[in-house]
Amino acid sequence: MHFYFNESTPWEELGDGIRRKIVGHTPQLMSVLVQFDKGAIGTPHAHDVHDQIAVVISGAFEAEVEGQKHILKVGDAFVAPHHHTHGVVALEDKSTLLDQFSPCRDDYLST
Repeated sequence: MHFYFNESTPWEELGDGIRRKIVGHTPQLMSVLVQFDKGAIGTPHAHDVHDQIAVVISGAFEAEVEGQKHILKVGDAFVAPHHHTHGVVALEDKSTLLDQFSPCRDDYLST
């Protein structure tokens, strides 16, 4: 698909107050909206292959990358190259990240 329409794309519930929508992808790149309820936790983890950039598009987060914590608000972002541990805690209801991955997260497409 060459276009993404937010209104007609349903959220995929992931549990624990987190949901996502795949915006688009190619074999080398993927963009995903991830929305969190207040207090929801994106458990710290690292990717073996995928580099990630996450931009806050609504709300606020406490983000941690490689042990460094910062409060991120709309327009702020974090960069987590593969093998770098990262996670977030949502500080407001419906806090949303635009996650970008390289290469594409094929595991997201198989769910």
